[in-house]
Amino acid sequence: MLRSEQIQVDTQLNELNHVLAWFDGLRCAGIPELVWLQCQLALAEGFTNAVRHAHRNRSPDTPIEISVTIFKEFLEIQIWDCGPTFNLRKMLEAIPDEVDRDAAGGRGLLLMKKTADVLDYRRSPDQRNCLLFVKHYTRQDLARPD
Repeated sequence: MLRSEQIQVDTQLNELNHVLAWFDGLRCAGIPELVWLQCQLALAEGFTNAVRHAHRNRSPDTPIEISVTIFKEFLEIQIWDCGPTFNLRKMLEAIPDEVDRDAAGGRGLLLMKKTADVLDYRRSPDQRNCLLFVKHYTRQDLARPD
């Protein structure tokens, strides 16, 4: 493990800027730019989904906890919410591979599905839910030229 950090924020969409600034501060040398941007997008989508869906009927001060762990060859994002659980696999199966660009929603989960090496959503014994996004990569400083 190269680095592991956690943050807790309120259930408010305006916290997204704070979350993304925090995430940018975690960047380690060697993580490819495309991988970093994909992880940043997954973090933004996961956070906004927690606010809009999991915590829809909850107080704005309900915490959302986020942890990011950077390993030598992969990055792991966990987003913890206190909302009702849902079946991520069923939801992903119901989303067509091509989402209408004008659709009100559905693109975020599809993007996460297409970019993640692991995407999971589980209920923990403490009655919280955890969205897990894992992205593998080859460190640029270790990559061999073709």
